[in-house]
Amino acid sequence: MNDILIPHLKELFQLNYFQAMLVQFAFFGAYFIGSVIYFAVSYFSGDPINKIGYKGGIIIGLLISALGCLLFYPAEQMAIYPMFLLALFTLGLGFTLLQISANPYVAILGPPEGASSRLNLAQAFNSLGTTIAPVLGGYLIFEFFAEGGEITPDATKIPYLIFGLLFVLLAVFVRMIKLPRFKAEEVGGGKLGALAFPQLRGGVLGIFFYVGAEVAIGSLIISFISQPDVMGLDEHVGKNYLALYWGGAMIGRFLGSISLNDKLNATKKASYMVLAAIAVFLVIYSIVDLSFNQIATFLIFIVLNFVAFAIGRSVAARALTVFALVNIGLILATVLGSGSWAMWTLLAVGLFNSIMWSNIFTLAITGLGAHTSQGASLLVMGILGGALIPLLQGWMADVVGLKPSFIIPAICYAYVAGYGLYCSRKLGKVTQSEPVAGGH
Repeated sequence: MNDILIPHLKELFQLNYFQAMLVQFAFFGAYFIGSVIYFAVSYFSGDPINKIGYKGGIIIGLLISALGCLLFYPAEQMAIYPMFLLALFTLGLGFTLLQISANPYVAILGPPEGASSRLNLAQAFNSLGTTIAPVLGGYLIFEFFAEGGEITPDATKIPYLIFGLLFVLLAVFVRMIKLPRFKAEEVGGGKLGALAFPQLRGGVLGIFFYVGAEVAIGSLIISFISQPDVMGLDEHVGKNYLALYWGGAMIGRFLGSISLNDKLNATKKASYMVLAAIAVFLVIYSIVDLSFNQIATFLIFIVLNFVAFAIGRSVAARALTVFALVNIGLILATVLGSGSWAMWTLLAVGLFNSIMWSNIFTLAITGLGAHTSQGASLLVMGILGGALIPLLQGWMADVVGLKPSFIIPAICYAYVAGYGLYCSRKLGKVTQSEPVAGGH
């Protein structure tokens, strides 16, 4: 929803690109603050997850997220920009605890060799929400609650109140269901064991640059395709193309969950991946308000995504490097191109963002053992990139123009590619949280 909220608040408060990017700064900055708090508690008193449990962490995270949504009501009533930022910050704190609790839980909820596949599958369903959000949120803000073409105060107030209620209901649901209980080996207070692992330290920066690049691009897509030398589309149409960016991530994550599943042979993998791609593409097509001819070009990049998976050979580190290099090429094509070509190459970046979170996360916690939860909190701290990189690109867009500013995400992906190469050499072909010695 942030990507839809940005153009709305930019117009409402007459903000420049830098000021508008404070939306992402507040939201993703909360991940850093929340992770620092979690890490400090872990350092001095032991892992909080061992005290409240993964299930308890998820429930508390959902309730904090609900509080953040409820704060949009006074923010809209007072029409004060900093109040919107406070609401987003609170929402981000809730999501922080959800990330710290849910990601390691999914990773250990089965055989270690399937961790990366499970994380990709979980992220795929997360992407379903980010795909629907631009279309649904854009419809509510720019159309349903608009009167005579003017956006009303209810445009953000009511949608976020609905989201808040859904978070509360989800918390109640999680509380009622039975989930397997796990308890990590206690490291003990006063220890920074996770930082002894170089793959973890590099992974924190990997998350920083990946999230920063992904968020920066998503935040500026609507503004970019509205440029006269690109497509000149207004926000009402732009929201549908934004859904393709996040929908691409959903396609790639479903494909990644299959590609990284070592229980399937090559023939079954290929068959399931084709079926998954077709099914998810049809879901996206049914969501967006675009004709088939308007989105058919996206199929070319889905085929390219298959090629990248084939080159990656189901090895997380290798696939991470390949996908990051493809994204660099796509962004350079965007910066140097114009018209529909510039738009499609930028939207296709979402397809290749798909596996980055789960692969970086899995590689970074490989071999951490008792330090896994502590390492997870440090990785979530890396989401700070989502606060700083968009701000940096927003400043650059104000100074040199929007199109040249996309060189910032390209630089971010260069680091991700380097991290993938490092893990290929350091961890060998270990791709899914298998025990790996290192860092000592």
